[in-house]
Amino acid sequence: MIDRRYAVRAALLAGATLFAAPAFAESAPAAPPVPAQADQADRPSAEPDNDIVVVARRREERLLDVPIAVTALQASDIAKLQAIDLSGLQGAVPNVNLVQGRGSTTSANFFIRGVGQPDALQTFDPAVGVYVDGVYLSRIQGALLNLFDVQRVEVLRGPQGTLYGKNTIGGAVNIVSRKPDFNKVVGAAEVNYGAYNQVLLNGYVSAPIITDKLAISLAGTYDRRDGLVTDPLTGRRFNDRNLWAMRGIVHYKPLDGVEFILSGDYTRQRNALQLGYPTAPLLQTSLFPAGARTLVPAEPYGPYNFRASTGMRPGQGQALDHWGVNLTANIDITDRLQLTSITGYRKLDANFFIDIDASQFQLGDVFVGINQKQFSQEIQFKYTSEKLKALLGFYFLNEDVGSNQTAFGNDIFTFLGAPVTFTRPIADFQNTKSYAVFGQVTYDFTPKFSFTAGLRYTYEEKGYSRVTTTQSSFAGLNNLTFRFPDNLPAPFNTQNLATFDALTPTFTLSYKPDRDTLFYASVSRGFKSGGFNGRANSVNDLTLVVGGQPTIVNRFEPETVWTYETGAKAVLAGGLIRLSAAAFYSDYRNFQARVGGGTIGAANTGVFPVINAGRLRIWGIELEAVVKPSRYFTLTGSFGYLDARYLEFNDGRRVPPQPFSCNPTGQAITCRPAFAPPISGRLAGDYVVPLGSNALTFGLEGRFIDKHFLSVDNRPGLTEPGYALGNAYVQLDLAEKKYYFRAGVRNFTDVRYRTDGQEFSSVANIQTVYFGDPRTWTLTAGLRF
Repeated sequence: MIDRRYAVRAALLAGATLFAAPAFAESAPAAPPVPAQADQADRPSAEPDNDIVVVARRREERLLDVPIAVTALQASDIAKLQAIDLSGLQGAVPNVNLVQGRGSTTSANFFIRGVGQPDALQTFDPAVGVYVDGVYLSRIQGALLNLFDVQRVEVLRGPQGTLYGKNTIGGAVNIVSRKPDFNKVVGAAEVNYGAYNQVLLNGYVSAPIITDKLAISLAGTYDRRDGLVTDPLTGRRFNDRNLWAMRGIVHYKPLDGVEFILSGDYTRQRNALQLGYPTAPLLQTSLFPAGARTLVPAEPYGPYNFRASTGMRPGQGQALDHWGVNLTANIDITDRLQLTSITGYRKLDANFFIDIDASQFQLGDVFVGINQKQFSQEIQFKYTSEKLKALLGFYFLNEDVGSNQTAFGNDIFTFLGAPVTFTRPIADFQNTKSYAVFGQVTYDFTPKFSFTAGLRYTYEEKGYSRVTTTQSSFAGLNNLTFRFPDNLPAPFNTQNLATFDALTPTFTLSYKPDRDTLFYASVSRGFKSGGFNGRANSVNDLTLVVGGQPTIVNRFEPETVWTYETGAKAVLAGGLIRLSAAAFYSDYRNFQARVGGGTIGAANTGVFPVINAGRLRIWGIELEAVVKPSRYFTLTGSFGYLDARYLEFNDGRRVPPQPFSCNPTGQAITCRPAFAPPISGRLAGDYVVPLGSNALTFGLEGRFIDKHFLSVDNRPGLTEPGYALGNAYVQLDLAEKKYYFRAGVRNFTDVRYRTDGQEFSSVANIQTVYFGDPRTWTLTAGLRF
């Protein structure tokens, strides 16, 4: 006779399959109901939590049992880092670069193990996948997420092509939000005031509606700060923060083994420009008589001290609205077989003014308006027995991205000494459809040895169109219209649709001599989709030198990487020491690069080619440790070493290659990969002084990021020479942590450090860098109930 429970679940399964919902089992135990900045002081215990649960392999597992290089940062860890958004994790995870993207407060520049994509243009896909409760965020705009209601952030290093699919060639950042409590009302509130008049408010509340069956939660944040940068010419302030966000979750368990999680979030950003600083002379070109002159010297206000200028008018700032809904269903079909479904819909509207040249002149002033929407559906079947764990999944993504852009360049050219007006409006649109089927099997040969094999097949279709017109007072430039692909010569003028596919396998051998020790070795392949050059303004942008002959290349091909990794994890001394280590070697091919196209002295060629530049070899090691020397003292450390080099760099821009090519002689490769510091590390200590039912906690940490380049061409001004940051806090917890007060300082030595760069040397020799925050302080008061 059929078990009635399974009949009910089968009916629910049919309904869930129709509505289809996302892809991890995101039903991890609810985290403490406090903002990420709140749960600060360690409990006076000699043992850390050895059983951190993650969903890095799309099922709940102990972190120690996962044969992947993954760092799991709990809400309490994020609080100790004093992190407001994902950029606050920079330097906390070995060989990982998490910084604010150039020109926007909510865009992300993510590199893992030297693999990433800093260009925010919609035709470039990210190389590090960002997931929120199982839903993939396909754009880097809006991906620098606030961490106000996070239960955990998992950073997976290395290609995750089997379970996470395309565009995780560098790794993945998996954000797990806090789930509602089924049994009691819980919540927290926090008020922060800090340097530059920053006001940060965080709140969270969770309440059961039906005990053990239905609960809801609501979380919100408000973050406002005055600008860090002052324009000496006008006194206006820039690089401010002005954002609020909220997330609501409904968690429903109608039956044992059946749950639904409905989540919705909204982020609203309104702020002034985000200014960088010019590090090379900005040039103006005379069309007749031919020549060039310097408009702005490099570093016009001397060594950087948060002073920069702009040609943008008041009111030309940045606005972003980003929202989404997703439904996750976890249904136990039998005691051993579970269905997980994740359905996600997201909408992004961004209107950004960006002063790329960071000067009072109109050289690289642009408006970028983006309208993006995506629908994704993932279904997984997960089987678990005593020796076998298997997963079979299906994935679909449909994304539409349209943009309207305008470039203003009224100071780029002169003719007979008179300024030449120059405006370039652009309209483009891209549709992406991605399909995938994947599976992974883990078999335990013995209680100590297991083997994992997985395979994913991805098929993708991309369609792209673009229209741009040059509007100028100079007849030789006026009304030059370029339509992609219509204005290309045959047969290229019909090629605006491209298809890409890839097989991405993984193989892992694991050995566990005991419950708290793991050794593993793995081989995995990653894939990053190809696409079209979204900066093409003429046929010249699509013309490369191939075999000594000019050739039109109207798209770039996918990147791939094979990574070979070995690692170990252990909990020692009865839980007082937690260690992990990994060593890896990556063969990275068809690296996608947008190269600048210009040289000093010939600054306004206006060419923006995109190339599959060649092949890289990357290897490195990663170490992480948590040690408790005493009951109240905790030490945390991490170290990363990265050796990234080009084995090939086929820069087909010019014949012969010019200075700032990566192969200036045509033979020797002189560049190093961007955003790949050889050494990164962190050391932190926390000491708790018990005061009866109260506690006083002192925290101190240092982070180090080695020298690295901020552009493909390794331009001298687009280089970070390396930096060390110091952060500290002190927190008082009262009434068994019901109330707390904290004082914190970040970058207490007030170091100037570069985080990102703009390289458009083919337009006025633009080479602009962006800097991290100066010394800041924060005072906090909070309560938990």
